Amino acid sequence: MLDVVYYPVSFVLWCWHQGLALVFGDAAALGWLLAVVLLVVTLRAALLKPALGQARALRRMTQLAPRMTELRKRYGSDRERYGAELQKLLRAEDVRPGAAYLPMLLQLPVFLGLGHVLRAFTSAPHAANYVFSAADVHSYLAAKLFGAHLGDAMVNVPLLGGGAHLLWMWQIAPVAVPLIVLAAVATHLTARLASVPGQPAAMRLLGRYGGPLLVLVSGVVLPLGLLVYWLTNNACTLAQQALIARTTRPAE
Repeated sequence: MLDVVYYPVSFVLWCWHQGLALVFGDAAALGWLLAVVLLVVTLRAALLKPALGQARALRRMTQLAPRMTELRKRYGSDRERYGAELQKLLRAEDVRPGAAYLPMLLQLPVFLGLGHVLRAFTSAPHAANYVFSAADVHSYLAAKLFGAHLGDAMVNVPLLGGGAHLLWMWQIAPVAVPLIVLAAVATHLTARLASVPGQPAAMRLLGRYGGPLLVLVSGVVLPLGLLVYWLTNNACTLAQQALIARTTRPAE
């Protein structure tokens, strides 16, 4: 059902790799890694405008929170009146709540699609991967980063019912661990920048520490190529949040 996302994402990655292969060679890890990095940057650049709109809408709704609370106290027992007054307030302030969440819904399938395409390289190592031929898949899996294949993970988890045991590959830890730690740090810093006034303390703590903890735990089962994607995506999110915080800062 999501092929409408997978194929375009795969095509953009293929285009970047084809161009970089002219410089680094078809099976060079650096070419593949730069292709992943540039793909994430390309998608982030394409989605920057709706992300800025989302941030401005969320910030404006945060500023209106005290007035919305006042309306709730005044008309809380009359839902119809409260809804009418709330809509009147939002129209007067030119705030559209949908603008705060629609870009998020648009971005989610794109980045899920990117992760899916990268996972498909290792889930079917002898088959084509969307616009990538079987030879391209073999090239990706043969590429090495400091002696570790891009398709390797620190812990290979067997499919349920496969009858296999966990396979630990400690030899790739010198490559995988720094990527995981950097991704966790970027996630923490992004959560700090994304905090808004009035946010519940529990949600703030969950974002700042729960997200990085999830990265640390789940990172050990992700192939190196996917870790590079994850790190790049988190770093781009951090840069985007820094830009949003600067461009949406209220005038003094």
